[in-house]
Amino acid sequence: MKEYLNKLRKDYSMMALNEADVDKNPIVQFENWMIDAVNAEVNEPNAMVLSTADKNGHPHSRIVLLRNIQAHGFIFYTNYESSKGVELAQQPMISINFFWADIERQVRIEGKTEKLHLLESSEYYKSRPRENQLSAWASPQSKVIGSRTELEQLWKEAEKKWKNEVEVERPPFWGGYSVKPHMFEFWQGRPGRLHDRIRYRLENEVWVIERLAP
Repeated sequence: MKEYLNKLRKDYSMMALNEADVDKNPIVQFENWMIDAVNAEVNEPNAMVLSTADKNGHPHSRIVLLRNIQAHGFIFYTNYESSKGVELAQQPMISINFFWADIERQVRIEGKTEKLHLLESSEYYKSRPRENQLSAWASPQSKVIGSRTELEQLWKEAEKKWKNEVEVERPPFWGGYSVKPHMFEFWQGRPGRLHDRIRYRLENEVWVIERLAP
């Protein structure tokens, strides 16, 4: 296996990234790249690695879906009682990462999270498929369960509870977070591992743009 892994190589040569070509606002730059990823039909372009740290400083990463981009931040939703929810309550600083292999691009973002207003979370919850709404009620996210059968039984109980209701209410333990970024890094793969890396760093409420060595 070691020999096999050592031989894995990919040279990147699709595009370049220059300081003169990026937008002064990193959120606009990110939106431009997200549009490129969507147009390139990248599989789940809004999938991102979200990394948190627990009270002992141990890092934890998982894939979540970006659901909106606003002037004040990047929006995602989860169970507040899940592992990530507990960790965010203890330490709101996080890192998120997008990797679009099909277009040889990566974006790293660091920032601080805060919970969305309950009305905003409820509005998004209403837009979800009913099955997903019921799953939010049924799943004790991140908790140990005995079997798949137990999980499916919890879902059936939720379905029964809400079967006569037109709308399924948002669980009080479920909602959104906004990530307010203070750092972006845009990475474009280049030949010979001389990749382009452009960083935006927030300094006194002004975005400073600088190039990093690969």
